[in-house]
Amino acid sequence: MTSAAPLPAKCVVWDLDETLWRGVLAEGDEVTVSDAVRAVVIALDERGILQSIASRNDRAVAEERLAALGLLEYFLATKIGWGEKTASLEALSHELDLPLDALLFIDDDAFERDAVTFAHPAVRAVAAEDIGTLLDRPDLKALQVTDDGRSRRAMYQRRALGQREEEAFAGPRIDYLRTLGMVLSIAPATEIDLDRAAELTQRTHQLNTTGRAYSAVELAVFVRSPEHRLLICRLTDRHGDHGRIGLVLVETTSERWTIKLLLMSCRVLSRNLGSTLIAYLLRGANAARARLFAEMVPTDRNRRMMITYRFAGFRRVREEGECVVLEHDLQAIPEYASHVDVRG
Repeated sequence: MTSAAPLPAKCVVWDLDETLWRGVLAEGDEVTVSDAVRAVVIALDERGILQSIASRNDRAVAEERLAALGLLEYFLATKIGWGEKTASLEALSHELDLPLDALLFIDDDAFERDAVTFAHPAVRAVAAEDIGTLLDRPDLKALQVTDDGRSRRAMYQRRALGQREEEAFAGPRIDYLRTLGMVLSIAPATEIDLDRAAELTQRTHQLNTTGRAYSAVELAVFVRSPEHRLLICRLTDRHGDHGRIGLVLVETTSERWTIKLLLMSCRVLSRNLGSTLIAYLLRGANAARARLFAEMVPTDRNRRMMITYRFAGFRRVREEGECVVLEHDLQAIPEYASHVDVRG
C-alpha cells in the first residue's frame, strides 16, 4: 500500500478583489486577471479540482465581470454577497457534499483568513501572495489526471442541475429519482480503468469503507489475481454520463468472499447507490455459495458506510486491530432499488 499522503483539497475557494483579480470591483476599478492567475485556474480545472468563490460583492455585477473575463464557467456554487465568508464556506460545503477539510480558501486579507480558520479549523487558508506556488502544493497535485478528473466540473454542473430539478419536483423523493433513468453498470476493472480506480481510492473519504489508498500498480495486481475481483461502477442518467463513480475490491475463495474495499464518489451521495451495490455483492456471493464478509475501518468521516452495511443486514463478528469484520448471513437478499437499473 502507498505511504500516507496529505489529504487532497477537492475545492479551491477564491476571494475576488485583490485575489483572483487586481482591483476592487465595488470601488469602480476596472478589475483584471493576470495571465499567471488565469493559468492557475485552468490548471486546477484540468487536474479535476473544483473551484468556487466566496466574495463580498454584488453578485450580478461580479458574475458579469467574471463572464467578460472568460472565467465564470470555471466556478461552481459561487457565494457572492455581503454575508460572512465563514457562512459562505459552510454553505458551499453543504451544497457540494464536501467536508470542510476538503476546502482550500484563498484571500488577500489576513483577517478574513483568520476568521475562516477560527470558525472552521479544518479549512486550509492561503494568502493571495502565495497563488504562484499553489500548483506545487502536495494537496493540489494529482498523481494522475484521468478523463473522469478532467470532466469533474461538468459532472458537478449536471449534479447541480439535478438538485434544482429535485427542489422544484412536487412529490416524494423516490418518484423524482425514478424520473432520472439511472443506469448503474458494474463490471470487472480493466487496465484502462486503473488510473481512475486509483484516483477514487485517493480522493474518496466519506463513502469509503476502509480509507485505504492504492496506486494503479497495486490495483493491477488485483486485476490479474484469480483470488480477487476488482469491480468498477459507472453511472449514467438522462443528464448524461457521470463517469466511474464506484469501486469494490473482493477477496474470493470457494468458501468465502471478503469485501476489502467499497467506495462511492461523494458526488453521488444523494443517489442511494451504496445499498444497491451491496445488493449486487450479496447476490454474487449467494450464487457462489460462499459466506460473505466485509472489512470496515470506522472513521469520523465514513460513518454512513457503516450505517449502510448495518442497514443491509451485516452484523459485527470480530475486530482485527482497527478493522471491524462484518458478516451477512445471506438469508434475506434485498431487491435492487426501484429507481436504478443495475447492469453487470
